[in-house]
Amino acid sequence: MNTLTIAVLAQADPSGPEFGKASPVGLLILLALLVGVILLVRSMNKRLGKLPDTFEPEHPEADQEADEGTDKGAIPHTPPDKRD
Repeated sequence: MNTLTIAVLAQADPSGPEFGKASPVGLLILLALLVGVILLVRSMNKRLGKLPDTFEPEHPEADQEADEGTDKGAIPHTPPDKRD
């Protein structure tokens, strides 16, 4: 280190009028953010706990019967004997 830097650092008065004022404010902000994160995690865990393990229906037969033929309108159907 430069001797000038050491001399300047040695002259700094750590007990000035502004010394230590930022620490309590920073600590309060940090604690508020920590409490917010804890509350968000708890809320998320409660919501995730209410979700089912899977979104697959237990009995998909009724849904499959209703879905049969839903694509009929996409391609016009012509009987085999009417084709060119």
